[in-house]
Amino acid sequence: MITVRPSNDRGLADHGWLKSRHTFSFADYYDPKHMGFRALRVINEDRVAPAKGFGTHAHRDMEIVSYVLEGALEHKDSMGTGAVIRVGDVQRMTAGTGVTHSEFNHSKSDGVHFLQIWLLPKAAGLKPSYEQKNFSIEDRKNRLRLIAARDGREGAITVNQDAEIYAGVLDAGAMVELPLAKGRHAWVQVARGSVELGEHKLAAGDGAAVSEESAVKLRATELAEVLVFDLA
Repeated sequence: MITVRPSNDRGLADHGWLKSRHTFSFADYYDPKHMGFRALRVINEDRVAPAKGFGTHAHRDMEIVSYVLEGALEHKDSMGTGAVIRVGDVQRMTAGTGVTHSEFNHSKSDGVHFLQIWLLPKAAGLKPSYEQKNFSIEDRKNRLRLIAARDGREGAITVNQDAEIYAGVLDAGAMVELPLAKGRHAWVQVARGSVELGEHKLAAGDGAAVSEESAVKLRATELAEVLVFDLA
C-alpha cells in the first residue's frame, strides 16, 4: 500500500527570513491526520535567508537529523559543538535529557536549503550527543546509500531508533530498489526532481508512506534526489 503526501498539501510557514514546508504537524501547523509516520515525526523543508537563522533554543528526547541540499548551515550547541554543515553532510543531534542549540545560514549572500528531520528515540533520557559525516554525490549516485542506522554500519551516522535512512542522487532513467523485511514500513521523500514509485509519480516535495510492500522501487524521470526511511 502506497499513500502519497503531495507537496502542496504540506503546512507552510513564511517568516520572511525562513520559508518552511511541514510534511507533518509542526509548531503552528496542526493536522491530526499527519502527525508523523511510525518513528518519523518531522520532515521540514527549510529555506533560510543569508545571515539569518534559528536562535538558541532547547530540545529534549528527540533524534534530530539535518540534510543540506544547498548552501551551508552553521551549528552551535550546549555540548560545545561548533560546525558548518554543507551539501552532502548529514548531522545527527541526540537531544536526550536536554540540549540547546542554534542554526544559522553560514553565508551572508546565499540562501541555505535543507531538510530538518526528527525521529522519536528508542528511549527517553538519553545522553545528548552529536555526529556529522559527509556522503559525496558520487557515493550516492544512482544508488540508495545508507546514511543513518541504529548500528552505524557502512559508515552511516548512528540514530537511537530502529530506523535506517538512505539517500540517492539519481540520473534520469535510473532505477533503485530497497527491499523491505516483513513488518517493515518505508517513507519516501523527494528532495528535488521527480521519480516514479510504482504507479505513482512523485515530484519535489512529495512524500509517500509505504506499507505491506516487499520493496521500495523507484525510477527517476529526471535528475532527482531522494531520501528513503526504513522504519519498524
